[in-house]
Amino acid sequence: MSRALRKIGARHGRPKPTVGCPWSRAAKTRRLNAIAKLLHNLPPDEAAYYEDEVDIHLNPKIGPDWMVCGQQKEVATPGKNEKKYLAGAQSVRDKELVWVEGEQKNSMLFIRLLWELVQKHPDVKVIHIVLDNYSIHHTQQVKTTLTTPHGQRIKLHFLPPYCPDYNRIERTWEDLHANVTRNHRCKSLEELMQLVHEYLQRRNQEMCQQYGMAA
Repeated sequence: MSRALRKIGARHGRPKPTVGCPWSRAAKTRRLNAIAKLLHNLPPDEAAYYEDEVDIHLNPKIGPDWMVCGQQKEVATPGKNEKKYLAGAQSVRDKELVWVEGEQKNSMLFIRLLWELVQKHPDVKVIHIVLDNYSIHHTQQVKTTLTTPHGQRIKLHFLPPYCPDYNRIERTWEDLHANVTRNHRCKSLEELMQLVHEYLQRRNQEMCQQYGMAA
């Protein structure tokens, strides 16, 4: 059977868990098309970002890795897990990542990210943010923030529920896990976070070089 599967180009991998979008196909398509049109026709005096949060665990994510034949790699875990959270925004134009770090994944973490974007773009007319429907994005704190003079320049564009494939920052978080957190051997959360920051900073430098932006 394995030989037959290889002949047709099948590969051995991990299935991806998914949840079906509760919206009708027409409603989902309308929302996605509206966001795509907005981003495609983005005026020069406006900015746009994909936004999402990611959990960083001291207990390493276990995944595939290279090992010598006949030996199995061991990954020591600290036992008691510790966590930190990042809220990130990835630029639609040049893929630069802006992020903030926190002890809790809550509305204040999200609001701190919004403030970082406002400070980064003091002169743009509108900052568009494409994001999911996570509850921390819908709180009264967030609504109040968006009514402030700075907050009124921010426009949130919510994706249809359970559509992570349309949020391009998700791939960045996957790469972060693949290159830093998976099978890591850090003994402290501080050590792990240092590696996370170094990886994201290198990534931004590579995007800067690729898109010819000023460092």
